[in-house]
Amino acid sequence: MKLPVPLCRAAYRSAYAGMRAYWFVFRPDVIGVKCVLTDGEQVLLVRHTYGHREWDLPGGAVRRGEDPAVAASREMHEELGVAVAAWRSLGEVRARIDHRRDNMHCFQADIGGQRIAMDPCELAAVRWFPRRELPDRLGRFVTRILALSGQ
Repeated sequence: MKLPVPLCRAAYRSAYAGMRAYWFVFRPDVIGVKCVLTDGEQVLLVRHTYGHREWDLPGGAVRRGEDPAVAASREMHEELGVAVAAWRSLGEVRARIDHRRDNMHCFQADIGGQRIAMDPCELAAVRWFPRRELPDRLGRFVTRILALSGQ
């Protein structure tokens, strides 16, 4: 049985608050992915229902033993309903975020023409932006990761 969207969003916010407390106490190393999804000169940005609410690149956590490219495909399918056959690796970005040490594997793929099916529990908004006309409120690594894509 699927939870109603408001309850599901509340669960995400509660879980994120719990994770922030855990990160504050234990300061773990976390492995994640960030994905630059494009359609020509358009880039897809998302706003989450929890945590930082700026426009950001989609992504998520890499499970223990999971290949980062596999995690990127899994996360894009779960959050956006898209299938990515081939990723281009953009390298890694390391940062300290919310007291955790984040190692983000960055990937790029052109998904032109695919229909987006946003997960309304995790995502508040999904939108295509021209690469040269990005919104003002961007996640802290969006510009840096887009620069890695070289476009």
